[in-house]
Amino acid sequence: MATRIGMLLFPRLTQLDLTGPYEVFARMPDTQVHLVAQSLAPVASDHGLAIVPHTTFAACPPLDVLCVPGGYGIMDAIECRATIAFLRERAPTAQYVTSVCTGALVLGAAGLLAGYRATTHWLSLDLLPIVGATPVAERIVIDRNRITGGGVTAGIDFALAVAARLRGEEAARAIQLMLEYDPAPPFDSGSPRSAPASLVARTTEAMREVLEDRKSRLAAVYARQKAAGGD
Repeated sequence: MATRIGMLLFPRLTQLDLTGPYEVFARMPDTQVHLVAQSLAPVASDHGLAIVPHTTFAACPPLDVLCVPGGYGIMDAIECRATIAFLRERAPTAQYVTSVCTGALVLGAAGLLAGYRATTHWLSLDLLPIVGATPVAERIVIDRNRITGGGVTAGIDFALAVAARLRGEEAARAIQLMLEYDPAPPFDSGSPRSAPASLVARTTEAMREVLEDRKSRLAAVYARQKAAGGD
């Protein structure tokens, strides 16, 4: 039977969080990738790219891998009861429960990262303890059947790591070669560890209000989950 991978869609997701891993997963042999949303209406990314779901929460088949991308729309996704209910329902039967970028906070809000090591976008790493996760500043973190990827472009690395677990390293290497995934960025500023401190400070300040809002809303949702017996 084919491996079924379900990738969550929600308004204002970051499309590369989704499409980078999708490109890897879609090239895996004996694999079906399902784009899952609350309805079949096209979903607009945070920069307006429309993505068409394959199936709905209600009609989605059983999943072997559950994958949640991130993006500016994560807080609305976190506060959507149907989205959280879908994740909580499907996670126990999935072989792997995964995320890319701030999708980790969505998993966390559903109570699915409590007691796990995890990563996310560097600007949101310090929010992971709110949902009971241990933050790790790495590009990919694997803790039992939880696999989380760092910010945006880390989704390709993350997906190759998942492919290696599901189909073996040789298959993952073949996918990487076909994608010609051989990064050679023009600038050495893709991480707060390598970027100039002044650039990191400006970027952090520009996101300050978003992060403060995210922190308070995330804490409120997770508190409600715990109060409702969602540990």
